[in-house]
Amino acid sequence: MAGIDITALRPRIDTAVHAQLARGRADLTELAPEADDLLDAISALMAGGKLLRPTFLYLGYRAAGRPDADGAVALASAMEFVQAAALIHDDVIDSSDTRRGAPTVHRALASAHAQRGWEGDGSAFGVAGAILAGNLCLGWADQAYDECGLPSADLERGRATFDLMRAQLMAGQYLDVVGSVRPWAGASPAERVAIAERVITYKSAKYSIQQPLLIGARTGGVTGAALAALAAYGLDLGIAFQLRDDVLGVFGDPGVTGKPAGDDLREGKRTVLIAHTLALAAPADRTYVETHLGDAALTPEAVQRLRAIIAGCGATDAVEAAIAARATSAAHALAGADVDQDAAAALGAMIETVTDRHA
Repeated sequence: MAGIDITALRPRIDTAVHAQLARGRADLTELAPEADDLLDAISALMAGGKLLRPTFLYLGYRAAGRPDADGAVALASAMEFVQAAALIHDDVIDSSDTRRGAPTVHRALASAHAQRGWEGDGSAFGVAGAILAGNLCLGWADQAYDECGLPSADLERGRATFDLMRAQLMAGQYLDVVGSVRPWAGASPAERVAIAERVITYKSAKYSIQQPLLIGARTGGVTGAALAALAAYGLDLGIAFQLRDDVLGVFGDPGVTGKPAGDDLREGKRTVLIAHTLALAAPADRTYVETHLGDAALTPEAVQRLRAIIAGCGATDAVEAAIAARATSAAHALAGADVDQDAAAALGAMIETVTDRHA
């Protein structure tokens, strides 16, 4: 058997994404040309994605033993529009300047405001435009889902998970906001880790891997124990994915990640990595972390010292061990899943893709 070629899948998803963007642009042609600002900003953002979520949706569909279908690829593309909305809104919440090596949508729109000499607050204009751009993407996600070309009975099986995913994603983002302002002083080290893991479960882990996989699997017709095994695989791998993201947020190469070095430190993200640091660091180092975490004006030297503290106290090792454990658990869950073997092989290969990455 030829198996499933993940590399060949990517350009097909890109084609489906561009088709939906073209449909969206056509729908807005009767508006003033300024509407192109939103379309151009969205298109630029979506040109640089890893297509992780669409890939898992497609593999979930194939896990049911279904043959390749353009409709499944078009369905998978809906995930990229949900992801675009999440990124646009997340960048507004975090006041981020760059995403994928380019200005974030709200910064790009603020720059357009300044270049044209328009009146009013350019930053507020950029934020307003970004909120609307994100909302547009959510609408286009629905359109891509509903009009992908698969039978309506198949789509109906996956729809509840698609809706649940979006609701939990938005609430998970709010949990992240709450976590950034709720004091950690009274929480034990174990409680801090648990709080951080709860946030990443609902903001990222379920949404990045588990739920796209289940949408595809349910659409394809996977049920019972096989569906439960895929759910276990997806959750473990999703948590490993976000733990890797947290490590990259501190130690990643900006030239590869597309974000400034130590950006998570400047934003004050209370991740599992930081929870372990506060538990393991010496008192003076712990005080330094607590004092400088969330400082938007953090200097490169301060970033380097924070990195040294995090790595030196063993926090990085603890997170790397957790990533490895989750990857192993995901592999065990997959091994027990009675699903199409080509899809299982592709899902097995995705474990390394997700956990051993640099961006």
